[in-house]
Amino acid sequence: MSEPELRQTLKDLVEQEALPATYVNTAEQTILPLVEHLVALQRSANRTIVVGIHGAQGTGKSTLALFLREILGKHYHCPTASFSLDDLYLTRAERCELAERIHPLFRTRGVPGTHDVGLGQQVIKQLRAAQAIDQTPIPMFDKSVDDRVPRSEWPVFRGPAQVILLEGWCVGARPEPDQALEQPMNLLEAEEDADALWRRTVNNCLKGSYRRFFDDLDTLVMLKAPSMDSVREWRTLQEHKLAEKIKNAPKVGEGSDAAQSLRIMTDAEVARFIMHYERVTRACLNEMPDRANVLIEVAEDHSLGLPRFRT
Repeated sequence: MSEPELRQTLKDLVEQEALPATYVNTAEQTILPLVEHLVALQRSANRTIVVGIHGAQGTGKSTLALFLREILGKHYHCPTASFSLDDLYLTRAERCELAERIHPLFRTRGVPGTHDVGLGQQVIKQLRAAQAIDQTPIPMFDKSVDDRVPRSEWPVFRGPAQVILLEGWCVGARPEPDQALEQPMNLLEAEEDADALWRRTVNNCLKGSYRRFFDDLDTLVMLKAPSMDSVREWRTLQEHKLAEKIKNAPKVGEGSDAAQSLRIMTDAEVARFIMHYERVTRACLNEMPDRANVLIEVAEDHSLGLPRFRT
């Protein structure tokens, strides 16, 4: 496709995602160099590559993944599959069982230990081995009802993928030293995890099954938030947008909207929810910029800096 056609694709995506018109410039300056980097990486490897996209809540991971997938597929003849770590969350029933068996805090989705990483590995394996006629189901999670979408409703990716994008808030995260877990990070840990069982289990997951999952990554892209305060603000805004989306959705049957709204959090609930993520988020903000293969700074206004490639 020509340069005008590429620019039109960018404009269409900006309009589709209700982004500011200036995001076209962001895409040209930040996303297109990343696209070219990934194309070169895939061609050099001459096989399917797995790209991890890390970023705290609200940094724009899903938007970046969407632009990469569409541009790579349409303009670089590079079939690209993408899914989110969020779509690998255990079902509500599975998390309730985990909460009963290990610690009540595992009822809340988010931290390492609340994902089915085996499912993620299976999806990557299928995408790598797929033939032209094959269809790979891609998992989906519905946050508005806090549960996984039935498998029969998962989207499918047709044929083999040359690039696989895995985006998520703790993608590529590493465990902390055991001694760092001794002191609580926030009120949630102090009051609800006084014996540190929950956070030690989370850390052990990062040492084990999650490390093996993240070992599949060929390259790691980090969208770096400016601070934990920004993460809190952005995550609260996300919940407001989700509530508005559900409020404006067509009603299907009496009481359906009310039932969905039960899963929308108040600002106070969001603040508590974020405490579940705080320890791992702070650790990543501290140590990941020095090892990410690509670092993109995210400003307070959500604008993206130029990508910095680590050689």
